[in-house]
Amino acid sequence: MKVYLNGKFVDESKAVVSVFDHGLLYGDGVFEGIRSYDGLIFKLREHIDRLFESAHTIMLKIPMSKTELIDVVKQSLRVNKLHDAYIRLVVTRGEGDLGLDPRKCARPSVFVIADKIELYPKKLYEQGLELITVATQRNVPEALNPQIKSLNYLNNILAKIEAITAGYEEAIMLSHSGYVTECTGENIFIVSAKGGSASGGKGKHLLTPPPYIGVLRGITRQTVMELASAQRLHVKEELLTRHDLFNADEVFLTGTAAEIVPVVKIDGRVIGEGSPGPATKRLQQAFRQVTKTAGVRY
Repeated sequence: MKVYLNGKFVDESKAVVSVFDHGLLYGDGVFEGIRSYDGLIFKLREHIDRLFESAHTIMLKIPMSKTELIDVVKQSLRVNKLHDAYIRLVVTRGEGDLGLDPRKCARPSVFVIADKIELYPKKLYEQGLELITVATQRNVPEALNPQIKSLNYLNNILAKIEAITAGYEEAIMLSHSGYVTECTGENIFIVSAKGGSASGGKGKHLLTPPPYIGVLRGITRQTVMELASAQRLHVKEELLTRHDLFNADEVFLTGTAAEIVPVVKIDGRVIGEGSPGPATKRLQQAFRQVTKTAGVRY
């Protein structure tokens, strides 16, 4: 595998940064995870825009233009002869000293890794995932804005450790007020029947927690919300409790690496019929279709 590192492609064994890099020492940096499908890089420009927004907020000057970074991402796939891949684009504060002062870091480090990824086994996309709520709370947004995709994921990792220790693949994290935020690496949605239509049937609502509660505005999350609206689901950002999740018709997770994963049980409570629901399946199919068109050719 070839890795892009500060201006050139090198063998993965030689893709190294200094032990004095503040990305390593303090998690001082930003990143994006991007997917390619059959020669198309999904929502590449949206990911690049978000990377620059994260960097701007932490006053990190990326030493490349958006156009240059887009070209590097394309090159990373071509050099490694990959068509279906996961791309990790990282910008660190760069090499400095043992203090926190970012002014001591002369130049940021930029690297891009393109490789295969399988976040969950295929059977979980067909049979559904079981979740557990953990004690580790999501960072309060006033302390660390969730829209900054920083290199410090310790909050998420602690929750992941709790889930793994309890025998689960993934965990739900709550806010300090007890509201549902997101999982360790994915946004969460519920499908719920509320109210009635003129024909007497139930109208389906797709609900997801609002960003201000401590949720990343995921790019896959936004894509799914748009697809759901096209399928006449009533899409809304709303504060959710575990009670809402337990009594939902369907629950699923979204993320760049995860895509759309059905959830069939939470904290021992069976969700809906205990199998991936019809709305989730339709959205999975619609998402597969949109990845064939909403991308940048390389």
